[in-house]
Amino acid sequence: MEIGIDSFAAILPDPATGALPAATDRMAELLDEIEVADRVGLDVFGVGEHHRAEFLDSAPVIILAAAAARTSQIRLTSAVTVLSAADPVRVFQQFATLDLISRGRAELVVGRGSFGEAFPLFGLDTRAYDDLFAENLDLFLKLGEATNITWKGRFRPALDGQGVYPRPHQPRLPVWLGVGGTPQSFVRAGTLGLP
Repeated sequence: MEIGIDSFAAILPDPATGALPAATDRMAELLDEIEVADRVGLDVFGVGEHHRAEFLDSAPVIILAAAAARTSQIRLTSAVTVLSAADPVRVFQQFATLDLISRGRAELVVGRGSFGEAFPLFGLDTRAYDDLFAENLDLFLKLGEATNITWKGRFRPALDGQGVYPRPHQPRLPVWLGVGGTPQSFVRAGTLGLP
């Protein structure tokens, strides 16, 4: 069994005064929280991804990289990476880099996202919500299998044997599938053999 914490880096008002903390203060507190979680022996700390005013986690891999520099044992994960609204090559490169910085403590949970704000923000059609995710997940998983791949999809330019670097410290980045919303998302996880 693993015990850990997930955070959305929420910026919430002080219950006594109603005042919002400064974003820099909240980010410093979050990094302190991850450092304490490492020190007390928790197994994993996850940072979500949202593109909304009440959360500071639009770039979780940067937060996790800062945490990697301040910790030594805790696994660092996304909770979740909105893969349907991201380029899988860039996501792979970012998490491989995090894995190098953390000396093999990176993992990620990929999903479609429970909020839809990323789609219009990045110019994506919400009607392609599931198709984008399925295609991006297919490419992302193939990137973990080989450095140079040939791949073609509907939404992203094809790859014709280009190398994708850096490679992670671990032989394979641990990938979990965030599920919910439909029974099909659970079926997809089982079919792909993803936790």
